[in-house]
Amino acid sequence: TPACPVREQMKQQATELLEALPAIEHAEVNMDADVRATTMRGQKPVEGVRNIIAVASNKGGVGKSTVAVNLALALTKFGAKVGLMDADLTGPNLPTMMGVEAGLQADTGLSIVERYGVKLASIGFVLKKGLAVVWRGPMIGTGVRQLLHDLPWAAEGELDYLVIDLPPGTSDASMSMAQEAPIAGTVIVTTPNSVSLEDAMKAVMMFEKLQVPVFGVVENMSYFACPHCGERTDIFGHGGARETAEELGLDFLGEIPLDVAVRESSDSGVPIMVSAPDSPVAQAILEIAQKIAAKTSVQHYFAQTAAAS
Repeated sequence: TPACPVREQMKQQATELLEALPAIEHAEVNMDADVRATTMRGQKPVEGVRNIIAVASNKGGVGKSTVAVNLALALTKFGAKVGLMDADLTGPNLPTMMGVEAGLQADTGLSIVERYGVKLASIGFVLKKGLAVVWRGPMIGTGVRQLLHDLPWAAEGELDYLVIDLPPGTSDASMSMAQEAPIAGTVIVTTPNSVSLEDAMKAVMMFEKLQVPVFGVVENMSYFACPHCGERTDIFGHGGARETAEELGLDFLGEIPLDVAVRESSDSGVPIMVSAPDSPVAQAILEIAQKIAAKTSVQHYFAQTAAAS
């Protein structure tokens, strides 16, 4: 699985053994993943999707979409087949962040697009630049259902993970998603400051009421390291997400530093996992992705046990 702790060691050993053969000068070993599906009671499975991971916050501006995009890309680094769905129907940012032209499908209808090895779906693909979506609750619910169940996620084989970027707040989209999809777990994104942490706690409470598992908390923009002198500055404070996670009895999944390259890469449509995979930000996200993959495997076990009882 993507969570295998000896994955890199196995890859290195295989490479060394192959290159030791007399007829081979250079070997490149690629490893894929065998990911089991999580099935929850009472919800319709999404055809072609084994596990759904929702990325949420209760506050805008904390970098939730950035984390969702790069988390999806990080999971592909472990050999998993990954999809990314933009559930923020009234404020879709996925096209910009993944380098897809706004309104690309305005005349043909919404379909799945592939970028950087990830299957993508966003209402932004059918909205011409600057066009606003003004929908009430029932229409939001319908849009969520269509994104989940009407698109051919399984067209080129099952996805191991579908990462869903939820809108901020405890809105209709988040509730509809919890009712419509067997979510394996939710990742809560927050910054270290008190206001963001208060809202993150509300998001956790919402998912608990909806009986959706919460994998843990990610502290984004955790600190800033000066690229010139290396001095570290805690612009938004530091450690608040870890304390909040402990208070709520949740796992702290990791901290992601603040880096201007993240903003630049998102604006250019080339996420940091693609543009700078060896950067501290990308490495932090890889570690978080591995923890989430492990938690998904555990959730599969509990779901299987519950189904058998």
